[in-house]
Amino acid sequence: MVSWVLRIVVAAALLGSAGVHYFLWTQDYPGITGTLFLLDAIAGLVLAIAVLAWRHWLPALGAAGFGALTLGAYVLAATVGFMGNHDQFNSQPEYWGVITEAVCVVGGIALLFVKDRRPVAA
Repeated sequence: MVSWVLRIVVAAALLGSAGVHYFLWTQDYPGITGTLFLLDAIAGLVLAIAVLAWRHWLPALGAAGFGALTLGAYVLAATVGFMGNHDQFNSQPEYWGVITEAVCVVGGIALLFVKDRRPVAA
């Protein structure tokens, strides 16, 4: 039961991060940054489906890595600048992005350690 609830939470966080990046992509971010936002949106959607559909450690690791890399890129952009962007951490998409990506990291790591107690068919 805990495993299933945790999978839903992680998938919701992945979809939330994907939604934020898709929204930002529609706001016409220029150049490679815009392309990366679209790729992040697609990756979040694919990982959310994988977390729900595949009971394996790999989607959990993917969710944690996705959250860590995306959050790391944002921290760089908000502090020293990253790929020509320098964010200010002063908008709703930035707040939601940080929250959902932190949940992806924590939830993905937790999923790596939670055992699914469902019996395996022979």
